[in-house]
Order: sequence, then structure tokens, then C-alpha cells
Amino acid sequence: MRIVFFGSPESAIPSLQKILEEGHKVELIITQPDKPSGRGKKLTASPVNRFALEKNIPVLQLRRIRKDPAALDMLNEINPDINVVVAYGQIIPASIIYLPKYNSINLHFSLLPKYRGASPVQWAILNGETTTGLTIFELNEKMDEGDILMQRETRILPHEKAFELEERLAREGADFLVKTIYQMDMLSPLKQDHALATYAPLIKKEDGQIDWDSEAISVDRKARAFSPWPSAFTYFRGKRIKILDGRVELTEPVSPIKPGEIYASKKEGLAVVCGDGNIYTIDRLQPENRKAMSAYSFSLGANIKPGESFE
Repeated sequence: MRIVFFGSPESAIPSLQKILEEGHKVELIITQPDKPSGRGKKLTASPVNRFALEKNIPVLQLRRIRKDPAALDMLNEINPDINVVVAYGQIIPASIIYLPKYNSINLHFSLLPKYRGASPVQWAILNGETTTGLTIFELNEKMDEGDILMQRETRILPHEKAFELEERLAREGADFLVKTIYQMDMLSPLKQDHALATYAPLIKKEDGQIDWDSEAISVDRKARAFSPWPSAFTYFRGKRIKILDGRVELTEPVSPIKPGEIYASKKEGLAVVCGDGNIYTIDRLQPENRKAMSAYSFSLGANIKPGESFE
């Protein structure tokens, strides 16, 4: 097929790669504009943009696709068979959605109608889901509300982090996507039950702050869901600390120690009391303006004593 591909982050690349491997012709890639990154705020191209340049595929970057006629003009010239969307990051207008023969399809990393929105992987982990999946659906002008073409369920592993789950879904989704493309003439779209819809809004940096009054399992879910970005964090002696790895210690609830208090400092990590009296042990962390390290090394360098607290 002649395809126009819409995508931006790393998670879109396996699908793009698989489409090319299967012999489809990607005539154009539409991705997000370069964005400031790092301390120097240097403009950085999206991973999909960099991939397109390596493969010599034409690229179009638009700040507001709904208000820029360039994309529609180019699609009219290309006359693609289908538009394929994987984590593009903008709402696409109807004039583009319905232009190709097979319209536009979207690969989404959840079992729609659950977790519509920008951060389905993170919110599935935050909410303690044990399963998630892949949905390929027909795009419309509303957010993730189009008719479903195919779905596949998968387990969320007990200690799986968001980036690990997303990488796995991206790989599995690539195969699932090309299988769907081959079957476009045979599929019967299924309408979503909007009454069952849940939402996964965009994650913000401040969402990563740990509330030690919550249950230990909730602390663990946040640390996993926010890995690697924006990362779960807390404060110690007024300095921000990123929590990179940790685990729940299922022991007899500790009392009457207050939430956030360091119960023990040992080679295995820093044992911190949570709101339910259970322990969350921090294995690895990153102090403000320093490199990542083991929690034990940090405790030795900072001379941490049991009884001190995270804020």
C-alpha cells in the first residue's frame, strides 16, 4: 500500500520499521516539530523524524496540523491508500482522515474504550491494572473514539515499568498493525461502548511527587509508571530525590512510625514507612544535580540514620 505515516516518539518506530519491511511504500511521514531539550534547550528532532531522515523518506513537521493546509496539499498530491497513526500527538482534521481509500487507522496502547488519551501505559500501571493491550481503530475527529478494527490483550508483569511495557507493546503492536493492514478489506468495525470509557490524560512532571501517606503499593506503582519520565520523586533535607528502583516489603505493618520515615538503612536499600504501615524499599535513586546511585551508597554519603524522614 501507499502509506502516509503519522508518529513522533520512539514507540512509533517499530511500526514504521515493520511497514517498510513488509514492502509497503511510505510516501510521507508527518511528525511533531523539533522541541527544546536538555539544560541548553537545544532544538531536538523527534525520534520518528530522525528515522525518516536516515531512510530518506520525506518529512513534514507542522505545529498545528488543523490550521496548516500543507499536509492536505501534500496528501492530495500523494493520494495514499491509507493513513497510519501511531502516537502522533495532535488531533488530525477530517479533511485528512477521510482522504485515502481506507481512511486512517490508529494503533493505541490500551484496550479501548479504556484509557483513551496520551498516557495509557502510565495510567494502567498507576491504577494497578494486571492486563492491558493493543487496539487498532478507525480514526475520527474525536480522541480515541473511532470504531475498533482489532484488539489484543496482554498481561502487565508484576514489576514491569512503564518504559518496559511501552517497548513491549510497541514491538507487538508493529506486527499487529501490518496484520491489520493486510486484512483491511475483510474487517468489520465494532463501535466502542462510550459508557465504559476511561481516560489517560497527559502526565506532568509534578504528578511524580510521592505521597508517603499513601499505601506502599501505590508508591511502587508511581515509581514504575513514571519511569523513566518524569520519574517519581521526593525530598530529603530540602533536596529533590528521584526514585529509580524500589519494591514493596510485605511485612507486618510498622507502627507508630510516621509515613515517610526511614525505618532502616541497609545494603538492600532504604526502607521507608508508608501510610498503610507497610515498607517501600528504595533500591536506586538520583539526588538533585548528581548521578544515579544505589540507595545504600547515598545513605552512607549522607550519613542517614533511621528516624529521619522524606518530606
